[in-house]
Amino acid sequence: MAEKNSVHIPVLFEAVVLGLEPKPGMVIVDGTLGGGGHSRALAERIVPGGTLIALDRDPAAIDAGERFLRGLPVRLAQANFCDLPEVLKAVGAAYTATAGRGFAERVDGVLLDLGLSSDQLADASRGFSFSSDGPLDLRFDPTAGVPAWRLLERLSAEHLADLIFEFGEERFSRRIAKAIVERRRGNPVRTSRDLAELIGRCVPKTRDSERIHPATRTFQALRIAVNDELKSLEIALRRIPDCLNPGGRFAIISFHSLEDRRVKEAFQNDARLKVLTRRPIRADESEISQNPRSRSAKLRIAERMK
Repeated sequence: MAEKNSVHIPVLFEAVVLGLEPKPGMVIVDGTLGGGGHSRALAERIVPGGTLIALDRDPAAIDAGERFLRGLPVRLAQANFCDLPEVLKAVGAAYTATAGRGFAERVDGVLLDLGLSSDQLADASRGFSFSSDGPLDLRFDPTAGVPAWRLLERLSAEHLADLIFEFGEERFSRRIAKAIVERRRGNPVRTSRDLAELIGRCVPKTRDSERIHPATRTFQALRIAVNDELKSLEIALRRIPDCLNPGGRFAIISFHSLEDRRVKEAFQNDARLKVLTRRPIRADESEISQNPRSRSAKLRIAERMK
């Protein structure tokens, strides 16, 4: 049995496999490796003769993927999915050098799962969990950019409020930003637990507070800002269709309206693509009961026109 240390459960597993229709000999890209569940399922279905190219910005995901996907036709790369054209050129050059024959720089399918990995949530040093006493980092790649706690130190209350409202759609953004800036005078926010507790005092309790933590929207906003997630998605939506063979499929799982709106509009307005999902595919009650994270997941699929 394959070694697997991941605690992540891939969402919409069956729908992804059915939607991408992996077959022997295909080349498929998983642009968000995460715990490797989707990657493994796709890689197992493209043998013999196929190749799965798996990307992730998180070096920890790449390290774990090397163990979990051992023995399968997988090529791993630490990279942002918006840089897929460059990754395909690099993979093609390496393949040609080792195999002595060419490697097509177009693929038969691409998957992006834009959700946060449960493995990242479980790592207290990364700061993704509301209860973490580790630093409020929130970077997918801990070696690049600046951690979220530095943003909280540097930004004005106005700028911080705008960021939380724009990327988190948090209606109490100004109240939260004011409290964060006031904390700088004595005991600045440095850990995820610090921020979650501060937000808990700023945001009134509602009927949904037990199901959705009041800090959810602010953490989402900071994570999007630190990782430049929406810009990466917008670039990917423009560039990836050119990486697909005719008939190749592009599947994206989003988890909030800021992502889903961009995916929906890009698919509908791109003359290179034919939309295959008139409405997004959602998790059923059985999946939600086993994996509550799947509740907000939306899968959209488009196909490259000939």
